[in-house]
Amino acid sequence: MTRGNDIAAVFFDLDGTLIDSAPDLVVAMDRLRSEQGEARVDVAHIGHVVSKGGRAMLRRGFPGADEARIELLLPRFLDLYAEAIATHTRTYPGIDDALTAFEARGIRWGVVTNKPGRLARAVMAALALDRRCAALVAGDCLPQRKPDPAPLLHACMLAGVAASRSIYVGDDARDIEAGRRAGMITVAAAWGYLDGEDAASWSADHIAATPADLVPLLGLD
Repeated sequence: MTRGNDIAAVFFDLDGTLIDSAPDLVVAMDRLRSEQGEARVDVAHIGHVVSKGGRAMLRRGFPGADEARIELLLPRFLDLYAEAIATHTRTYPGIDDALTAFEARGIRWGVVTNKPGRLARAVMAALALDRRCAALVAGDCLPQRKPDPAPLLHACMLAGVAASRSIYVGDDARDIEAGRRAGMITVAAAWGYLDGEDAASWSADHIAATPADLVPLLGLD
């Protein structure tokens, strides 16, 4: 098992794993409902499915909307989100300490996300993470998206590391599947947007309850 000095890189999913972006997405959903003339409701519950993507959030924000309407709403939803992408978004408590620990040991870290590239790059820059990461692979970088392993293998190539010496951390079953298929050690982020799912059911190599658990879990303490 890859641990301690054998680890070359740690890659993260973005939303729900590295950053808590739900607050800004909820604001964008509220603005979209207002634009659409919908009654004001509590849309906080869309935060539970952020890791499932924009369409899943819209299905929560516009219950009863058919798929054709969801597709029509998606571009405007993403544009509204882009206008205020990091007003409330922050890294999860303990993430920065983990990243600092990796960097101090010469372990590279990066992000592999299904989020569109323009949004992923913008939020990483807003949080001053873009200059620190060794690789950022977004949902439109390749024809394939998670759970396909191709984006993770591309991140390894960009970072100059072997997948067999890399870790992938994510808060969705697709993350764990992608990591396994890429030949990485997988860690389920139980602090993320699980929407009631049991992270243990994903068959990850490890489960981390909080970001603070990552360093000792990987034998780096």
